[in-house]
Amino acid sequence: MQPQSSQKRIWIWMTALLIIFVVLSYLFYTPNQKEYPDFVSQSPSPTGVKAFYTYLDQEFDSVERFHLSSEQLPIADQNQLLIIIEPFIMPDSHEMEEYQAYMEAGNSILLVSEMPDDFFELMTEPTNGEKIDEIDIVTDQNGREHQAVITNSLRLVTEAADQILLQDKEGAIGLKRSYGHGQLYVVNSPKWLANEEILTADHISIMISLLNDIAPDEVLFDEYLHGNQSPLTTAHAYPQWFILIMIQGTFLAILWLWHTGKRFGPTFLPREESVRFSDERLRALSSWYLKGKLYQDSLRTQTEYVRTLMQERWGISTAKDWADISDDLAYRDINIPGTELTIFISKLTNVLAKKDISKQEYLYWSKNIDRLRKEVEEG
Repeated sequence: MQPQSSQKRIWIWMTALLIIFVVLSYLFYTPNQKEYPDFVSQSPSPTGVKAFYTYLDQEFDSVERFHLSSEQLPIADQNQLLIIIEPFIMPDSHEMEEYQAYMEAGNSILLVSEMPDDFFELMTEPTNGEKIDEIDIVTDQNGREHQAVITNSLRLVTEAADQILLQDKEGAIGLKRSYGHGQLYVVNSPKWLANEEILTADHISIMISLLNDIAPDEVLFDEYLHGNQSPLTTAHAYPQWFILIMIQGTFLAILWLWHTGKRFGPTFLPREESVRFSDERLRALSSWYLKGKLYQDSLRTQTEYVRTLMQERWGISTAKDWADISDDLAYRDINIPGTELTIFISKLTNVLAKKDISKQEYLYWSKNIDRLRKEVEEG
């Protein structure tokens, strides 16, 4: 009884230590710093737009992230505003038609991109502006002047029906274009909305003035075009403490299986079930030849076996000498040239005539005879 009680105490202590390890791991767990792509609404990094999202969430009644394709947008007038900031993915023609239908129903899209070309047939043109990343004067549609950092040397190409919302002396920075009952708003300075730049100059007041002009009932941030098409990943589906407990539980289960005698791995057959069908006799015989240095006897046995194969497969009599079978072998389909075969037979005859040979000679000729054996078997 004493060994059993001692073993139980060991398992109790192991379980207690595992529980303590789980608790301490959870309490002192510090996740690695997460890396975020640029212009993502969840990103608190300098290049993210979480500050802008949080501000709008406080100013508007409904602000949400939209992780679905344009096919899931409502084709009805809900006075929504879909904000697309520097998209990473170019929508295909069908998706572009869905975005356009969304606007034609009475909703709006605000596209903020340095190069919005190919989106809704927009075009940009280069300018001679030299004040890049410097604060300059930007004028809105009402003639009011604002200070903003000029981050882009491109300007929007406007059409006759477009309304210029923002411009500087080089050209249009923002425009509005009608689609049915809705509108498309375009601004080619996404860095104004980045966390590190949003409080610089008049960036926030410019964008808020633009949003007040739109006056949406609901604001959506498009994260689908940022590649974030699934708001929940496997890592976020379960809390960290639950994942940690599952890992420790798996480790404990492995220890329990090991303790109860469960074994994993290949199953080996008992020796007595396979020895009679194995080549142990041949191995023992070859070992005996090597240990006794009976190289010449072993070599003669190999050659006799090859001659027996020749008689069975090709009818070449074993009574003939090696020198007399060169012509017979020349007509056979073997991958040994005739000249090389003649030299091989001549030298082999001399070796077989010796009384003793060295181990090096034996290994060399054994290898060559084995090559000839394979040619006979495959020929």
